[in-house]
Amino acid sequence: MADFSGHLALRAEARADGRTVLAAQSFRAPYHVSKSYWDADACTLLVQIVNPTAGILSGDRLESDIAVGAGAALLMTTPSASRIFQMKEGTAECRQHFAVAAGGWLEVMPEPLVPHRGSHYRQVTTVAIAPGGSLFFVDQLAAGRIAHDEAWSWDRLCLEIDVRLGDELILRERLDQTGDSLHALAELAGSGPAACFANAVLITPDPDSAPAWRKVVAALHGSGLWVGVSALRRGGWSLKFVAADPMRLRDALRESRRILATQYPRLACDPRKL
Repeated sequence: MADFSGHLALRAEARADGRTVLAAQSFRAPYHVSKSYWDADACTLLVQIVNPTAGILSGDRLESDIAVGAGAALLMTTPSASRIFQMKEGTAECRQHFAVAAGGWLEVMPEPLVPHRGSHYRQVTTVAIAPGGSLFFVDQLAAGRIAHDEAWSWDRLCLEIDVRLGDELILRERLDQTGDSLHALAELAGSGPAACFANAVLITPDPDSAPAWRKVVAALHGSGLWVGVSALRRGGWSLKFVAADPMRLRDALRESRRILATQYPRLACDPRKL
């Protein structure tokens, strides 16, 4: 099977009536953009990115560039998990860039990454937010194909993210682990063999130093769910989730979005609406 060099570029802009539209789009397999949906209640455009192939294979190189203009609001999601297949040799890589203008809103809420046995994958994410822009970005990671006895059996997984607010780097994180080493960390934390993770970043124009939602989200901690909320050096918050199984993680993220939507109404847009 030939290697894919996938390309995705989207630009969301606000029309004169306030509605967000895709002013420009370009994509190449394995990316495909499904029909978008305008959520009038949340004033947000929902776009699903579909991978019509089986998943991510050795040699695949994926690049995406997503831009949200002033006054526009975009929720980008996927309909299913991204499977990273076994690689007897070689690697796969994804580089994704997100840019939000002042007055723009972007939510990135894909389904989890599922690394299969023997896979080797690197994902590099860069985010550039102009002062006055807003972002809610979520990455999810599953332990692997648990039903096939493939939990924690990938060769290497590297997830990197840089977030800049204006000219200032406000967040840099890097996870670079074998399946065995991350399994050991999960066991040390007592989260069990089917543990899964989510990393969320919330950037807002005027972040409250003691928002009411912080205690409510932190109170979700317990019963197989570990939750941490911490302030970034400027501009927003980092939220971490470790769950004992995928359903607990899905429920925790759904409840967290519901809580946050009381202050950030665009989070009321349902990612599963399509």
